Amino acid sequence: MSFIKEFREFAVKGNVMDLAVGVIIGAAFGKIVDSVVNDLIMPIVGLVFGKLDFSNLFVVLGTIPDGIPRTLDALKKAGIPVFAYGNFITVAVNFAILAFIIFLMVKQINRLKRETPAAPAATPEDVVLLREIRDSLQQKR
Repeated sequence: MSFIKEFREFAVKGNVMDLAVGVIIGAAFGKIVDSVVNDLIMPIVGLVFGKLDFSNLFVVLGTIPDGIPRTLDALKKAGIPVFAYGNFITVAVNFAILAFIIFLMVKQINRLKRETPAAPAATPEDVVLLREIRDSLQQKR
């Protein structure tokens, strides 16, 4: 089989197409979840914990020249090395919230997917007829 035919078979297989669709939907879903975290949950977390802003937590690793404000953005623009641990804390908190939301969603989806127990199969007609014959014979005795 030629290389091109082999590649075409691989690319058109159902698994590859399913993966492509999953990646596209995952990217769109990621934007939705990111919006839920940033626009709905983090403001509530900020309100509960007194509007903490982790992104402004940093340690300057160099000297700050005169005239540059002591803000993370200004220091980064000036090229001064900064250990920005606050950004890491923000990303870690966002991940924890995101993981919890996805856990709740998967739990709900699994609950909805649970199949109801199937009803017992109906008794075959020939068995029903044989039982009727048996019962009628027992009544005649």
